[in-house]
Amino acid sequence: MAKEKIVLAYSGGLDTSVILKWLKETYDAEIIAFTADIGQKEELDGLEEKALATGASKVYIDDLRDEFAKDFIYPMFQAGALYEGQYLLGTSIARPLIAKRMVDIAIAEGATAIAHGATGKGNDQVRFELNAAALTPDIQVIAPWRLEEFRNQFPGRAEMIAYAEKHGIPVTASAAKPYSMDRNLLHISYESGVLEDPWFDPSAPENKEMFLLSNAPEDAPDEAEYLELEFKAGNCVALNGEQLTPLQVMEKLNELGGKHGIGRVDMVENRFVGMKSRGVYETPGGTILFTAHRKMESITMDREVMNLRDSLITRYATLVYNGFWFAPERVALQALVHESQKNVTGTVRVKLYKGNIIGAGVKSPVSLYNPDIATMEADPTQAYDQGDATGFIRLNALRLKVNAGVTQNHK
Repeated sequence: MAKEKIVLAYSGGLDTSVILKWLKETYDAEIIAFTADIGQKEELDGLEEKALATGASKVYIDDLRDEFAKDFIYPMFQAGALYEGQYLLGTSIARPLIAKRMVDIAIAEGATAIAHGATGKGNDQVRFELNAAALTPDIQVIAPWRLEEFRNQFPGRAEMIAYAEKHGIPVTASAAKPYSMDRNLLHISYESGVLEDPWFDPSAPENKEMFLLSNAPEDAPDEAEYLELEFKAGNCVALNGEQLTPLQVMEKLNELGGKHGIGRVDMVENRFVGMKSRGVYETPGGTILFTAHRKMESITMDREVMNLRDSLITRYATLVYNGFWFAPERVALQALVHESQKNVTGTVRVKLYKGNIIGAGVKSPVSLYNPDIATMEADPTQAYDQGDATGFIRLNALRLKVNAGVTQNHK
């Protein structure tokens, strides 16, 4: 009889390398290793050979960068999503795409299960499994870190390294980088290890080698650089007059943002599973795009439409963070977002300087800003009669006066 097949989300690091071998032995199964190329760069070098040498029967390394930028990053940025006021959701938004491709491979290969190396304390286990469930409800999921037998066998990193050495698994593990790292097209995240101490300062000069995408602001060029971003229906379609795909936009913005020390965030956030965790993020291109998009909206979005969309940002960002990208409520919110972006078209000019993004101009063929109406001089359109403000203020003050009178009478 043919062996059972399991599709494993494989990064080539210590955990997933050990898990690949462990799954093969424990379940007597064929392991199909899957890696999504979503912008990890050199981390993908030699990955197929490593997976095969570790025991994979087949390896998928799929270039999903275009899809990631166009169908995941861009819609999320249209929504203005920001988790807990700081995090641009770089890791969170990658997980639904990985889950989507994993279940596609599982169906194509006739696999009965998918597996991942996310720990039982983190968000990623939830994201992988909720998104997979939304797409393929009958798929079985194996999460080794939630299995007692796996944790008993590997209580710590030393046991995993010893297992790797025993089985000839080609992994590099050392204390040179005492933290974990996750990279994709949108960002790099750093957590655990030395970063578990919230007083540890990753921005200190002695720690600057940790960052891979961006210069420290103090080391950024002393001369500012101007950048023009052209938007069409809420999406950036060109930089400095050059038409680009979403992927090309992200790559170019990462280069420019990193050069000028833009997009570093150090925060303690609330995980979905109930604990607080400390994360350090580099999101240079995403930070520029987020800021420029907001500026574009400022002259093209109706006030009440913007207020309505903004009232949903926290909800939308939390859905992405918690793993509900394919949930019906996120899809419904996206429809509202899409409608709100129809006139977010025009050009934003920003100045990049030592970690800062400084607004330097905005224009649009569908601008709602009318200088003739807004002017402090005589309004040639006569669209606004300043005398009308008297009644406007009186009506809005009515409830305040009533409340003040009641309050004062009961002191």
